[in-house]
Amino acid sequence: MESGKIVVVDDEQMVTSAFKALLKLEGLGECVTFNNPIEAVEYLKYNCPSIIISDFIMPEMNGLEFLTKANEMYPHVSKILLTGYADKENAIRAINEVGLYKYIEKPWDNDDLIINIQNGIERTNLIEKLNEKISELKVANTKLEEYSQNLESLVAEKTKDLIQANSKLESIIANCADGIIIVDNNLKIEQLNPAVENLSGLSETNLLNHNVSVLLNSDNIKQILDDCIENGEAVLRDCYIQNKLSEKQIPVEVNFAVIAGNEENSQEQKFVGVIRDVSVQKETDRLRDDFIATLTHDMRTPLTASIQMLDFFLDGTVGELNNKQHMLLSTMKFNNEGLLGLVNSLLTVYKFDAGKVQLMKSNFSIKELVTQRYQELKPLADKKNIDFIIKFESDEDLIINADRQEIGRVIANLCGNAVNYTNENGKIEVFIKNQEGDLLFSVSDTGNGIPKSDIPNLFKRFSQGTSKKRSTGTGLGLYLSRQIIEAHGGKIWLESKVNQGSEFSFILPEVVVKSVKERLSV
Repeated sequence: MESGKIVVVDDEQMVTSAFKALLKLEGLGECVTFNNPIEAVEYLKYNCPSIIISDFIMPEMNGLEFLTKANEMYPHVSKILLTGYADKENAIRAINEVGLYKYIEKPWDNDDLIINIQNGIERTNLIEKLNEKISELKVANTKLEEYSQNLESLVAEKTKDLIQANSKLESIIANCADGIIIVDNNLKIEQLNPAVENLSGLSETNLLNHNVSVLLNSDNIKQILDDCIENGEAVLRDCYIQNKLSEKQIPVEVNFAVIAGNEENSQEQKFVGVIRDVSVQKETDRLRDDFIATLTHDMRTPLTASIQMLDFFLDGTVGELNNKQHMLLSTMKFNNEGLLGLVNSLLTVYKFDAGKVQLMKSNFSIKELVTQRYQELKPLADKKNIDFIIKFESDEDLIINADRQEIGRVIANLCGNAVNYTNENGKIEVFIKNQEGDLLFSVSDTGNGIPKSDIPNLFKRFSQGTSKKRSTGTGLGLYLSRQIIEAHGGKIWLESKVNQGSEFSFILPEVVVKSVKERLSV
């Protein structure tokens, strides 16, 4: 349909001609005139005007009838009725019945007529735009209703899935053999499952909102949770639960993890802990260790006797040996001594694990001990052309109070590893320092280094080297070294970079008694 036209209907041709000339002069747009209202009705069936102006008295169809038909086709288009003074009452009635925009009495004032036509066209355009917005709003409202219905359906479906998932999770937690607890950042228990009640012999009422210490006996819980915040998870070992009904101490391990969702606010962080009864594992370990201890203890006597017997042959007590016999017996003695060393290491490990080691502490010169171990390893370093040096913090000889034999074992193990794993023409540096009464010892090398992922495993029992290189040793040296240092209340650690080297260090707190200079001045 065309738009923007002004339709004028009057049975007098002179009137329509005057309208046409006036509207053209005012530049109000295209003016389409009709002297017959029936012809105008046919035109309007295919053309939408901006305004319709009609005379009242016309043959065949009066203006009121014509405008009524026009209103049925275009209710939003402004309509003006031209009427004489005598028809004023009919015009007013037409405004109410037909919905006319205006009526104008003849003869009209041209300026007033132009203003009314301009306003009528603007009114038509505004109503047309309003109707378009209403249509768009209806379409949008329909889409919104459809989306709302779909959203409700989707929410209902997801809610159903969530309820089912929560139901499954609650069932798993309730029937899990391991204890499960949720604690907040203040170590208060917020939730627990029935397995926790069974382990502790306490009811949910006696545990909820209480500090986790009423359940877990350990001094490291806060530190473990701090590690958990840093790494996302952490394991609490060497912990037990005192069952209030049986009065038994149940050894447990607790795997803590940060609950997702509030990582940014450390004050609101919560942790889930899975508590596992390790009584069977502990008992199995004890039986195994007892077996190893018994076996190794019984092996020491025949091994020692065998080594002594071989010494009798080698020193000529039972007669002279030829070179071949001497070489074979020397090899036998060497292998027997190696086996005896392994047996002794296993026994020592067992004693430390069982808490049966009593440190034989005494005052001794650490410089003298380190120098002795250094001299034992220097020939091996020289064969590989390794620059092997010792650095003391000062010239004064430090006297420390510790178990000389066990500390010597640690130093020999750390320095021996450095010699074994440093390539030819490398460098090994041993450093000893008095750190305000604490003894700091470190040995660095220029070997191949150890991958960061392998470092946590090196101090474990029977550790067999790294993921890049498997050790030919027993895997007890570093484990035993850690046990010895920790038995002294100290700490041992490793810093290493692949292809750059490693540095093993340990610190013994408050062991420095006095220096040789101080002792001589007394």
